[in-house]
Parts: sequence; structure tokens; C-alpha cells
Amino acid sequence: MKFGVREICDVVFKAKADTTIGNTTFKRGQPVLYIDTAKTSTIEGAATTVYATGGRGNTRLIAWEGEKTLTFTVEDALLSPVGFAILSGAGLFEGADTDEVHVHMTSMAVVDDNGVIDLTDALLTEEKIDGTAPVFVMVADKKDGSLTGEMIDALEVATEGKTITGATDHAGKSVFVDFYIVKKAAQVSELQIDANNFAGYYYVEASTLFRRQADGKDLPAEITLPNVKIQSNFTFSMASTGDPSTFTFTMDAFPGYTMFDPTKKVLCVMQVVEEDRDLTKVGGSVMPHEDDAGIAEKEEDSTQANTEAGE
Repeated sequence: MKFGVREICDVVFKAKADTTIGNTTFKRGQPVLYIDTAKTSTIEGAATTVYATGGRGNTRLIAWEGEKTLTFTVEDALLSPVGFAILSGAGLFEGADTDEVHVHMTSMAVVDDNGVIDLTDALLTEEKIDGTAPVFVMVADKKDGSLTGEMIDALEVATEGKTITGATDHAGKSVFVDFYIVKKAAQVSELQIDANNFAGYYYVEASTLFRRQADGKDLPAEITLPNVKIQSNFTFSMASTGDPSTFTFTMDAFPGYTMFDPTKKVLCVMQVVEEDRDLTKVGGSVMPHEDDAGIAEKEEDSTQANTEAGE
């Protein structure tokens, strides 16, 4: 059988041991992350070759190969907090409703005639300026908004938490406000990158399609890497031009046992399933219409109508 490959992989990362990420503990063998938005996926093998040389011209006489390596790379178009925690080794904090965290904010505003800086438009309904945290107000240039370096002191955050008072001497001036709000911790996913934690080891399974040359049939293919270490190097690009940032998981494969054979360690296993399964998804309309039928009033009637339309 000959086949061609032109399809992305869907990749599942499974815990090698009990792993806690955020508030969730994943048991050994439990899926931790599922990537179905990958842009590219690559398996690269390499080995070191040394030669015995001699004779006239010192030609190569015999070769030895060793130090075989296998690298699996997945470039993902999207990233979740759990995915970033796995990629970078960062800690993931997900607090309860009873916990609160500070979130930094900045805003431009104009001081009114009463010396009040109103930030209502910059805040959500439930958000308030934290008067116990540092609040910095700097005069800005009216023309381009650049900072002049002039600070406004002796200010107070009003009780309602939406305005700052005490800037009477600066009425009419544009200001740049640097402040903090308090949010419920359950609303914030906090990733903590420190110097002591790195990306870990996972059991990886990838699903893709190989196309058979003989008849153009797409065959399911499964790739298993029983023991990979995710490299902790990552690049997080943020730009307003060009293509959006992608997130690359580079994994070094180590010998490991698959779930079903504890007698032999392998770097990777590929399975191509030769079957006649129809991989084309075909379905009926999700909004069927018949001239003699009214709008179904009951859920079971709607379900039956959809079923009949799909037949």
C-alpha cells in the first residue's frame, strides 16, 4: 500500500502521572488537553552517524549509527489557559467566587469643572476602582495624549468607586489614569510563570488521515508517542499586523510503553486502519420545511420532523 499525507492531526495529551492544573486534578491516563485547531504537525527523526575511514583517500569504510531522536511538533492556531500552562510550565490559578484578585487598568479622561475624573465609561457595571491600591493620575498632552510627566496628587477615590476627586486645579486637562480594580477570582484565569517550573511529560495520541494511492480513499491513521517531554521554549507574539500568532508545542520523544504492551519500549507507533468506513459527514437539513406541516410545538415533534427529513 502506498499513501499520501495532506491532513492535519488532532492531538490528545494524556497525563503520565496524577497532574494538577488550576483547580483540576487529572488522573494518570486522563486526557488533559485536546488540540483540534492545529495548523501544522510534524514528526522529525534524526540519528548520529560516525564512520571508520582509511586507505588511500581516507574514504569511508563502515558506519555506525546511534543517538536516535524523534521530535513531534504541533503548531496550534488557538490557545487555552490549560494549553499555555502545559506549554510553558506555568501555574494556573482559578479562584473561587469568594476570592478576589487585583487587575490592572489604564484609561484616558478629562477633568471636569469640579475637579472630578469620571471613569464610569471605562468600567463595567460591577467594577470599581480600588481606593486601597495605588492610583496614579498624570497630565497628558491634549494634542497627542503623550504624558507630560506632571503628577496630580492628593486625590481620593469616591465611595461609588467610579470617580476620582480632588483635581480642582487641573479642570479641563486631559489625564492618564493608572489604577487597579478588584475582580472575583472565578472570573480570572491567572497564569503564573516562575523560574522553577517547566513543561512536563505526557502520553500523546494524534489522529489524522492517510490517502491511499490505489483508490484515493482516506484511511484513519493513529500516531502514538507514549513518552514525550514538551520543550519549555515558547514565543508569544502580539502584533496588529501580519498573520495572527500561533503557538508551537515541540515535543522530544523518549522510549516508553504503550498502554497495551508493557513489554517493549518504543518512541512512536503509527497505525493505518485499512477499512471502508465513509469519513464524509452527510446529514439532513437542521431546519426542514414541509408545506402541510406547521411549526412543532413539542420537542418530541420537532425531533421526529428532523429525523424524517434526514431519511
